[in-house]
Amino acid sequence: MHLKIVGSAAGGGFPQWNCNFHLSRAARNGAENVRPRTQSSLAASANGTDWIVFNASPDLRQQIAATPELQPCESAPLRSSPIAAVVLTNADVDHIAGLLSLRERERFAIYATGRVLAVLQNNTIFNVVDPALVERRELALNATTPILNWKQEQTGITVEAFPVPGKVALFLEDETKADSGFGTEEGDTIGLRIASDTGEANVFYIPGCARIDDELRARLHRAACLLFDGTVYSDNEMATAGVGSKTGQRMGHLHISGPDGSMASLADIAVERRIYVHINNTNPILDERSPEAAVVRRNGWEIGYDGMEIRL
Repeated sequence: MHLKIVGSAAGGGFPQWNCNFHLSRAARNGAENVRPRTQSSLAASANGTDWIVFNASPDLRQQIAATPELQPCESAPLRSSPIAAVVLTNADVDHIAGLLSLRERERFAIYATGRVLAVLQNNTIFNVVDPALVERRELALNATTPILNWKQEQTGITVEAFPVPGKVALFLEDETKADSGFGTEEGDTIGLRIASDTGEANVFYIPGCARIDDELRARLHRAACLLFDGTVYSDNEMATAGVGSKTGQRMGHLHISGPDGSMASLADIAVERRIYVHINNTNPILDERSPEAAVVRRNGWEIGYDGMEIRL
């Protein structure tokens, strides 16, 4: 199985269009230790022909232009794409807006939970991705689902979707339910176990997660690779940076550092390779020479970047 991180930043990308924090300035100025990143997305293929895109970021057109595997090959029909399916982990704007860039009457399939499919159904702008051509298929939770192309043919990729602690998308928040997760329900945020249909190796893709519980720890044990939510290094870093008041928890994301952060919580889990993705523009690990990046690497984590490849 071949995987490519095609987008490693959180919502807004890096540098974010209106961000003047020192990290964004460094990225704009071409600092060699601070790489620009597009918004969160992953691509995977088991056969080298059919590619599955996990989360359709607003930067998807740019990501396809930077990823030859996602472009039509020279011998392909005049209108074609190797993208066989798109799998969504939630309804956040940074994970669904890219569907609008796939509106050119090309056939593929969309997989998501019932909760996320309802968001697409209730927002008629997504009808530009014509449901008569692009079938929307519901992902059952805690079950293995073969990912099929629009012809219902096997792509060689299977996923197991499972709920993870998270939060309903920002634009769907119900302020009257602030004390109970703003209306968050099971299926709003999921993790994915991605495998080839031979089952030889498995990757966990969890770009959004608010808490690590015992059930999640048990799932991850002995995984070949984990791509995990690296949105913020510390819970209050946006306030410390002076760019916002929301904590990581308020946004539905677990911080990396500290005794209750993801780095410590997953330290004793047997995972062969662990990579942080979905990295916010305030996160100091974006600077490869920062003390925080050194701590992350010292603890066995890699810092995801656009174009990073994983082969299993």
